[in-house]
Amino acid sequence: MPQTVCSGTMFTTPTGFSPHLACAEPGEEEEEAPQEAPGPGACLVEGPPITSASLDTLIQNLVPTADYYPEKAYVFTFLLSARLFIPPPELLSRVCELCIKQQQLDQSPLDTAKVRKFGPKILQLLTEWTETFPSDFREEKMVGQLKDIIHRIAPCDEAYWKTLNQVLQKLSQRLDLMSQEEESIIKVSLNASSISDKLAAFKTKPPPIQKDILSICNDPYTLAQQLTHVELEHLSHIGPEEFVQAFVQKDPLDGTLPCFGDQKKKTSNLEAYVRWFNRLCYLVATEICMPAKKKQRAQVIEFFIDVARECFNIGNFNSLMAIISGMNMSPVSRLKKTWGKAKTAKFFILEHQMDPTGNFYNYRTALRGAAHRSRTANSIREKIVIPFFSLLIKDIYFLNEGCANRLPNGHVNFEKFVELARQVGEFMTWKQVECPFEEDQALLHYLHTAPIFSEDGLYLASYESESPENQVEKDRWKALRSNVLGKT
Repeated sequence: MPQTVCSGTMFTTPTGFSPHLACAEPGEEEEEAPQEAPGPGACLVEGPPITSASLDTLIQNLVPTADYYPEKAYVFTFLLSARLFIPPPELLSRVCELCIKQQQLDQSPLDTAKVRKFGPKILQLLTEWTETFPSDFREEKMVGQLKDIIHRIAPCDEAYWKTLNQVLQKLSQRLDLMSQEEESIIKVSLNASSISDKLAAFKTKPPPIQKDILSICNDPYTLAQQLTHVELEHLSHIGPEEFVQAFVQKDPLDGTLPCFGDQKKKTSNLEAYVRWFNRLCYLVATEICMPAKKKQRAQVIEFFIDVARECFNIGNFNSLMAIISGMNMSPVSRLKKTWGKAKTAKFFILEHQMDPTGNFYNYRTALRGAAHRSRTANSIREKIVIPFFSLLIKDIYFLNEGCANRLPNGHVNFEKFVELARQVGEFMTWKQVECPFEEDQALLHYLHTAPIFSEDGLYLASYESESPENQVEKDRWKALRSNVLGKT
């Protein structure tokens, strides 16, 4: 069914995180649960993985020296999770202060040999930060701090200025692109909100007045490809920090205020993606309920079954679930005569693949298969993995809810954030895949702008297609005709 985001009421059962993360007391030993797939871990160059530590220690571990650089997985994990405890500008300030102190960058003359060993490492850290979390640098304060630390080491090697300029140029281009993408999302969302329940009166109008999906595209594979375009476009806009900011809340063991207390949570891309899922659900239901004739409705059902199958083969599980959800909406499922005309064997197979039983066991098995295919792919086509997004959000939600951010001794529960980074990091790999299919602009435009029924409109169209079967349905039909169409 259509989904909402960032709401505890949408979740019913904990899903998909390792039970050993559920906050054991210090000193307790629990069996290590196996990882489903390789992902970001978090440890230092030497020594065991970090399970918990003070925030100061974790910050210190992030800071490079002339002879040390943190593992890339640690950098991603900490930069992703640290925003729950310290705002990015303050974190960068702390990092720069430690660099200045440890490398004695406030003294003159500088130890040129030492700085030349340290310089590439701090530049690498700042490059990773700007590339992975560019939205952090929308604040001028962040850019100023970045420039300041490089200004301090530049006298030892002029090449540092050149590298800094390259980093800033790429960052500026990325931020400009992000702003354009956000404006585009707003425009698409406004168009996508088009609801026209008056179309329920289509039976009194000539058929050509209202376009339908089959008049735009009658090839299931083509539609599945274009749905994959839309999905990958949405995924490309979602930053890893949005997964953390979606569920940020006050930690009762943390005496500080939430880092986002006075800011609007920056989850607009994530929320836009959930809106797209809902739109696709309603679009599928609208297309099925709209035709006046039973035979035509059955054809639309069979068409979407084939589209869903192609989505499964491509690895586009989000569109697959949206199509199945749309076909299972009550206004559609009640059309017994229509379903009786349709060939539905393939639909039940697809439903089985996305069955929620056993914490979506069948789907998770298929997802692991798609992820393995992606890792060993010989073509871009085989790299595509588009997860059922609402379930991914649920997994992260319950990981967040099931484990405290801090342990009773005040240490950051870093093991929790390693698992968070594993899940988000895998998603980040999938979202970077470029869609290999050629765009069909007319079909994409239809997917984004075609009018859809509200729930009331769907029920009205459903009753107009197949008459109410009991008094409750008859009363609802009468009320809907009066409210939506102004008829009695």
